[in-house]
Amino acid sequence: MSVVAIILFATLLYVHKSPLRTDGSQKGKDMALVKLDKTGTVFTLTMDAGENRWNTALVDELSAALDEVEQSKGAAALVTTGASEKFYSNGLDLDWRNAPADHPQAGDPEAFMFMEFMARMITLPVPTIAAVNGHAFGAGFMFALCHDYRIMRQDRGYMCANEIQLGMIIPAAELSLFRHKLPGHVFYESVQLARRWGGPPAREAGVVNDVATMDELLQKAVAKAEELAPLAVNRKQFGIQKENIFGENSILNDTNGAAYHLRTKARYPK
Repeated sequence: MSVVAIILFATLLYVHKSPLRTDGSQKGKDMALVKLDKTGTVFTLTMDAGENRWNTALVDELSAALDEVEQSKGAAALVTTGASEKFYSNGLDLDWRNAPADHPQAGDPEAFMFMEFMARMITLPVPTIAAVNGHAFGAGFMFALCHDYRIMRQDRGYMCANEIQLGMIIPAAELSLFRHKLPGHVFYESVQLARRWGGPPAREAGVVNDVATMDELLQKAVAKAEELAPLAVNRKQFGIQKENIFGENSILNDTNGAAYHLRTKARYPK
């Protein structure tokens, strides 16, 4: 067999791992709770676990999907959505959390890397777009906020941090996420008063960037992803800038003013 033939054979084997469909798209890894597909430069991650409540099993599969996205090269963007017409993600899996032994399929609560996953999502080195197709409560609201851009269904569904209503206190790490992503008055209404944000009011308040009908939602999100995907050509720079915004010693939390930052630029990561 010639060298050219060997290379061609190896290439076919590699492509077979993510088989091309008749429309030119690629199907990602087969998982029980999420589905990952790619068309052109856009990955689409669909959560397909009913209400998409957060437990170890869901985090593990979402993490595996992000692995595949990060292993790609060149222009790329990620769209996330839910398979249900009612739920994007309905928060923490409280039944599992309260009685994990009764829900073994949901995974080991001691291995629940939820906060770590959210940190990874908010600093993912490719543009991310949330197509919020239904309710996004608690942890689901957090997940949507970890994206770079959010488009919400305009006619149905709420985004809400409802922990206070459930008799829970929002951990400081989660409060930091909400504070970094929401305008001041919107932050307080959201975390302390548990306001439910529907589509149009959420857009007006800056909780989401845009709204769409259910029929247009995914198409609009994919179009935005195609627009932003070239930013991921410079993966390292794109990721570092997110770290500078949301990571250790975030410039957003510095008490010094802009003039000081400009005079002492050597203090900050490049």
